[in-house]
Amino acid sequence: MAYYVIYDGNCNLCVNLVKLLETLDQGQLFTYLPMQDEAGLAQLGITAADCELGMILVDAVTPTRRWQGSAAAEEIGRLLPVGNLFVAAYRALPGVKWSGDRLYEQVRDHRYTLFGKRDTTYQPQYPACVSGGCQG
Repeated sequence: MAYYVIYDGNCNLCVNLVKLLETLDQGQLFTYLPMQDEAGLAQLGITAADCELGMILVDAVTPTRRWQGSAAAEEIGRLLPVGNLFVAAYRALPGVKWSGDRLYEQVRDHRYTLFGKRDTTYQPQYPACVSGGCQG
């Protein structure tokens, strides 16, 4: 299985999380596409308006299978080795998932104020290859 992680390549927090995932996964499961890559997004049928709702995880084999926002973060965590244990515990604790979803929305909406904005879009080490061409 392979997945595309669509992230804000201008957000310091987002880029640091992508760099961490790149280090952990080494391109084995995840490849990355910045939200600023309009051509790559178009090939996946994703618009800039879609990206307003947060990061997106796309199943590369079945691109209509997608997760967005906090659901994408949870699915990424679930797919990582032993991550499923933490995600299952997070989902099982009463009120924690609801609080996590609200926290994600606040961070998403205020990410540049909270964490800063990069001058240039981060190009990932493991770029997503959509429709036969690597983006980035």
